[in-house]
Amino acid sequence: MLAQSNMKALSPDEFVFWDGWGVHLNATIVFTWIVMALLAGGSWLVTRRLSAGARLPRWQNLLEIVVDGMRRQIADVSQQNPDRYLPFVGTLFLFILVSNILSVVPGFHPPTASLSTTAALAGCVFFAVPIFGIADKGLTGYFRQYVQPTPLMLPFNVMGELSRTLALAVRLFGNVMSGAKIVAILLAVAPLFFPVVMQALGLLTGVIQAYIFAVLTTVYLGSATRARQERDQAGEPGSSNPTSQQPTRKDNKNG
Repeated sequence: MLAQSNMKALSPDEFVFWDGWGVHLNATIVFTWIVMALLAGGSWLVTRRLSAGARLPRWQNLLEIVVDGMRRQIADVSQQNPDRYLPFVGTLFLFILVSNILSVVPGFHPPTASLSTTAALAGCVFFAVPIFGIADKGLTGYFRQYVQPTPLMLPFNVMGELSRTLALAVRLFGNVMSGAKIVAILLAVAPLFFPVVMQALGLLTGVIQAYIFAVLTTVYLGSATRARQERDQAGEPGSSNPTSQQPTRKDNKNG
């Protein structure tokens, strides 16, 4: 019966812990706050006694490895200073990663298996892209790219912004939710061996999905702040003069 109920549940939104007095608490809300509390509490415990000596605490070593890895990955993807994107992209990555990893804990329903959570995360990216873009090149400079190379491209550029936000939300929701459903189905068919294998595969999928979401977010942020620079470099005067002047020099020699 438990396996059948798990198969019927499409998302953590259907698991309601409290519904009364105008308060509706489902699994998505509860486990989202649990993940947030774990991240906040863990970061406080690790950073409260930071050391700069030769022997670093074990958890500080782990934290520095994670942060340094994220900084290098952001720098490789965006080709820009990673420090400006690290707080935002790193928070998204860690939230999704911890949510997906905790899915192996019995009774834990990952909030990333809810479309409302993934839509909220994608919405953060949707608003962060123009914020970073406007901060980098101003209000007029950012919105000018929507009408380049011609104003006819305005509706297509707007649809592109909306479609990639929808793709972020649906991709993360579909992969996490489908993994949970496969485990529930195999639990009903073969309750001993296959669920263990699928849980391990689900861990790998969860890590990959967190990485993909963070990389795509970095790509969108980097493109919003780098587009004007690339256009300016491509439109510099005299960039095509050497190739156009070479035949004239040959003609003068022949003459």
